[in-house]
Amino acid sequence: MKNFVSDNTEIGKWAAETQQKLIRKLLPTARRNRDKVPFRSCDGVFDDYSAPDKIGWWTNGFWGGMMWQMFHLTGETIFREAALINEEKVRAVLMDYENMDHDSGFRFLLNAVAHYRHDHDDRAKDTGLLAASNLAGRYNPAGRFIRAWNDSGGEDRRGYAIIDCMMNLPLLYWASEVTSDPRFRMIAREHALTAAEYFVREDGSVCHIVDFDCETGAFRRSLAGQGYAAGSSWSRGQAWAVYGFALSYRHTGDIRFLDTARKVADYCIASIPDSGLVPVDYRQPETVLLEDSSAAAITACGLIELAGYLEGAEADHYRGSAVFLLRTLDEKRCCWDPETDFLLEKCTSAYHDGEHEFSLIYGDYYFLEGILKLTGSEFFLW
Repeated sequence: MKNFVSDNTEIGKWAAETQQKLIRKLLPTARRNRDKVPFRSCDGVFDDYSAPDKIGWWTNGFWGGMMWQMFHLTGETIFREAALINEEKVRAVLMDYENMDHDSGFRFLLNAVAHYRHDHDDRAKDTGLLAASNLAGRYNPAGRFIRAWNDSGGEDRRGYAIIDCMMNLPLLYWASEVTSDPRFRMIAREHALTAAEYFVREDGSVCHIVDFDCETGAFRRSLAGQGYAAGSSWSRGQAWAVYGFALSYRHTGDIRFLDTARKVADYCIASIPDSGLVPVDYRQPETVLLEDSSAAAITACGLIELAGYLEGAEADHYRGSAVFLLRTLDEKRCCWDPETDFLLEKCTSAYHDGEHEFSLIYGDYYFLEGILKLTGSEFFLW
């Protein structure tokens, strides 16, 4: 699948230069933070989610993913060392039931499965398969969906599914591939079909949370989740959908997933402001200027992935939109100071959070992945 641009073009030269800037930025960053599990930064310094009460956080595999991408790109051993430390720390979550939810893909694809793909390490393979088995165990056959979170604070979440889970399905596709057991792939495919039916609206906008009856599987309601309101369009949820459905097409060949990815991508492209700076919610009030740079980076990765399965003007349209997003981030929202740990500015976790527009490790990961997709240097982890 060709999903990169020629180095002979102006865009190709920009992508190659940006890749070099990433090397100059991330090499000292990795040396300073080798033993950490970063989530965000304070005054330009990464925090550390290694503690037992934080190691189960859903973002904790992204640092390992960045390190594997950089080791694949440069061969610098510091990146491999940091990736293996991340894998070892996150492995503790496997024995913590409360923390083993739908986000096993984010936690383990980017470190343990990446390790197995690179080195064929048996222990890493075992970790990935245990995580995949746990994820498969969350499947509700009545509603054909993978349950999201565990219950918390008295809230009944037994019927909750979320659009984010589209990006965790590749853990199941991988498990099916390495074990030759179709059950993993079947569960992933059924969840993706359910998501296409109940999460994606006619105009290509996407809801964040759908609540099903956990006994009968019947649709009950959609919820705003991390977006502005029920019926709105949380930009990171849109990004998960573009990329997630494109990946399900990659792993299954089911044209329905390609068509769904196109539909959501078209909505996103039509909704992106002329500035290229993506809002937290595409339907947030016009007076609200909150941004989410992570949504822009994830959307770009999804658009490049989607373009790789298409040809001609259609592929150029999606890839060109991805380049527009990444170049905007490079020029306006990247901190290239090698003494500062974070890369992307103005990321936002959720519209109604008390704090907005800060650094988030997954924003950094997807910006890195997007550039490597363009240069043809990506270590494919999904």
